[in-house]
Amino acid sequence: MSYFLHPSSIVDDNVNIGEGTKIWHFSHILSNVRIGENCVLGQNVMVGLNVKIGNGVKIQNNVSIYEGVELSDDVFIGPSVVFTNVLIPRSFINRKHEFKPTVVSYGASIGANATIVCGVKIGEYALIGAGAVIIHDVPAYNKIVGNPGRFIGWVCKCGESLKLAGVCNQCGMSYENFGGNASLK
Repeated sequence: MSYFLHPSSIVDDNVNIGEGTKIWHFSHILSNVRIGENCVLGQNVMVGLNVKIGNGVKIQNNVSIYEGVELSDDVFIGPSVVFTNVLIPRSFINRKHEFKPTVVSYGASIGANATIVCGVKIGEYALIGAGAVIIHDVPAYNKIVGNPGRFIGWVCKCGESLKLAGVCNQCGMSYENFGGNASLK
């Protein structure tokens, strides 16, 4: 085995786990899941059927990643983040055919206790604040906070706040404005 699996965790059949990945206490990985290399899944993480997780992903404690969610490379998921996969859940109605895909793009970070309502795309390097409720797509490099989530500024690839056009004070990366979206110069 080229990955670490804590003895209290369960991995179902037909799961592909990349080299260097660590899966900690009381986690459950369901069937037909692909987890990339060098990921860390904290305590009590559930990964649902058919989920795809990229390389270098960090998932903190107490997160359930339901069918329909895809995490790209280098994504950070904070403790107790909530993902959904059905817009109108009812226990007495089977709505598995209504699962809405949710994509968290390369390098994005989601803060503790945020809720991601299904059917959204979170853009590259976006930063979702702790406790935010995301009900719409989030463009790349956006910083979103609150309930419902609202735009409060731009973030650099390194995560620091920045002005739309300019240079990051932390890492020196340069950005410019293209139609309201931050792009690298």
